[in-house]
Amino acid sequence: MPQSKSSRRVRYLEKAIVTETSSLDSSRQIGASPLVIATASAAATVLPPAALETPSSLVSALHSAFGQHHCRAVHAKGTILEGSFTPTARARGLSQATVFSGGAVPITVRFSDFTGMPDIPDTIGDANPRGFAIKFNLPAGGELDLVAHSFNGFPTRTSDEFAQLLRAIGASGAGAAKPTELDRFLGAHPIAKVFLTTQKPPPVSYGTLNYFGVNAFTFVDAAQRRRAVRYRFVPSAGEHVLDAAALTAKGPDYLREEIEARVVAAPIVFDWFAQIAELGDLRDDPSIAWPESRELVNLGTVTIVRLDSEPMKTDKALLFLPGRLPTGIEIADPMIAMRSAAYPISFAERQ
Repeated sequence: MPQSKSSRRVRYLEKAIVTETSSLDSSRQIGASPLVIATASAAATVLPPAALETPSSLVSALHSAFGQHHCRAVHAKGTILEGSFTPTARARGLSQATVFSGGAVPITVRFSDFTGMPDIPDTIGDANPRGFAIKFNLPAGGELDLVAHSFNGFPTRTSDEFAQLLRAIGASGAGAAKPTELDRFLGAHPIAKVFLTTQKPPPVSYGTLNYFGVNAFTFVDAAQRRRAVRYRFVPSAGEHVLDAAALTAKGPDYLREEIEARVVAAPIVFDWFAQIAELGDLRDDPSIAWPESRELVNLGTVTIVRLDSEPMKTDKALLFLPGRLPTGIEIADPMIAMRSAAYPISFAERQ
């Protein structure tokens, strides 16, 4: 059967993951065990990309928008905590992945603000969307990494368009002539304009936001049945944001201060859901949210119980690779392969 353009793109990026990360020495491989998606058959044909961007050029585009600060290229400002994940029986019926096959799994989580600026005030609109990343420490030393943010959608369909958006942001500062590069990009990409102009107000807490994994994956069960899913994390505390009056009383680091106090007082709990795709739902377009009528299956409970004891050391060593997948979970959206190839480049830059 002929391969689709998306599947050829994924296969090209599988090779890019190996190529782009091969120069990282062992001291930079913390949390970076071999990627499942980088084990394509040696007999497979590697085709040139239909797109123009590479993992390196995507990281450069992030720097063009936010500057280079010797930190994460995006979601630079964050807070790290620890806890566990307990799966449901429904999850075991959807996927044979080891994250669902047993009891509680230790996790490391990182809440964050948007942009690559490590000192961005929590109170401003540019800090949206907020990020939520989870590293599951699986049996026998395996890992599963998830990345999500607080908006149900992505500004562009492809990594190439996202890089164009980032460069347009970088070229559209206060002194740029009108219409700016960003004005022109948003005029041609209305979904990106919606993304940038309809974010939620600043939250009461990182622990009072819904988070969405906007890229699709395929769950494979024990009978080899496949279902496309997107992830969603819903806080047990409910979703709560600040009104304008409450926001004026908050400082630039209020979210870190709040989450530190919250986790001491009580566990922070999220339910992890899989939104199940139906016929016609696009697997390779994260800019389009699937209808809210789609079934949500509760995969289990994320329980966050403590702050990381050495946050600066841990943050430097912490690498989330959303394409690092156990048997039972596969890539459905080719953007995941690009993200997993780009993140190690940013990781190396901040060592």
